[in-house]
Amino acid sequence: MKYVVFDIGAVLLEWKPELAWADELGLDGARDFMRRISFDKINLACDAGASFAKASKEIADPDDAARLERYVSLYHLTVPNKITGTWDCLYDLKERGIKLHAITNWSAETWPVGVKVHPELGKVFETTIVSGQVGMIKPSVTIFQLLCDRAGVAAENCIFIDDGPHNCVGARAAGMDAIHFTNPDALRASLEAKGVL
Repeated sequence: MKYVVFDIGAVLLEWKPELAWADELGLDGARDFMRRISFDKINLACDAGASFAKASKEIADPDDAARLERYVSLYHLTVPNKITGTWDCLYDLKERGIKLHAITNWSAETWPVGVKVHPELGKVFETTIVSGQVGMIKPSVTIFQLLCDRAGVAAENCIFIDDGPHNCVGARAAGMDAIHFTNPDALRASLEAKGVL
């Protein structure tokens, strides 16, 4: 029995964090703000279990601190669109009886917002590991082991899909097969080549 394990951001959903502040700052201004506060590093820490409110207290400029503190309330703006071709693959897998799971690097604070915007995320997977809820992130081998333990599956029976090559390396180190996601058509071809579609 093969199981398919999906990443979510940039595989099933577009994620555009700059949209949280675009109304206030414009897209260029939002991107400048994100660079100024090293948003990518703050976001990674929050994916691992930190909170955006506490992170905002580390920012010296009070306006920038206030902007970051509002991020969770604005998060719904950052995930407006599904990557429809990947969802087509997902539902085709389900129709073939393939059990689906997910591992996502996602803040525990913003995950419920993402599910509210896209309710399917709370329904299509047998097991979902959200990094911010468990305090570990991809590509750590331990998060892949946790998925296997919770889902009751063997790593060697799992095919993991992620847009980050480093996360695919982590999955392989944990004993899974992995597909580096680049676009839905390439994903479908890879799944067909592996005999699950």
